[in-house]
Amino acid sequence: MPEVKRRYDSSARRARAEQVSETVLNTAHQLLLRDGYAATTIPRLAEACGVSPESVYKRFAGKPALVRAVVSRALRGAGPVPAESRSDALPTEDLASLLRGWARLTSEVAPRVAPILLLVHTASAHDGELAELDRELDDNRRARMAANAHRLAEAGHLPPALSVEHAGDVLWTYSSPQLYDLLVLRAGWQLDQYANFIADGLAAHLTA
Repeated sequence: MPEVKRRYDSSARRARAEQVSETVLNTAHQLLLRDGYAATTIPRLAEACGVSPESVYKRFAGKPALVRAVVSRALRGAGPVPAESRSDALPTEDLASLLRGWARLTSEVAPRVAPILLLVHTASAHDGELAELDRELDDNRRARMAANAHRLAEAGHLPPALSVEHAGDVLWTYSSPQLYDLLVLRAGWQLDQYANFIADGLAAHLTA
């Protein structure tokens, strides 16, 4: 019986810890978009979550680490399976279907992650540590798009005159938070229009 109780206590503690982490990330996302990076301090975040600053620091070493976690969570998209895993699972046989699948996932993830990436990019002009994070996040996205370009090449979808590097640059551009900002946030496009624009644009640039 004591062993069963210990297992129960351990499971309950883990569940509470995960719930606190989720609350911190949700609240951090909201505060960052509402108040900006500079105003979203760890003490203010802790107060909004009803926990101590030490509890936040125990999970995230500082604000850059917190923002990194917020971005990582946003990139998962909707549902239990991360968007990246769903992207990797898309069949590569039919190019049009693959590009539509990537465009659909981009339109799902962008509303969650693009505003945070734009905020980081803007704030990075006045914060060296944040500038490093901005470069890291952009490099990660570029590496991901390069991997997708290699998938296209391995499936035989790239024209002979189009290099894998160029295809990666095209994918990197169409997945950029700046494109989401221009078309959805500023021009007021609907997400299905945005997804169709991405699919059509990728098809135009990545086919012969």
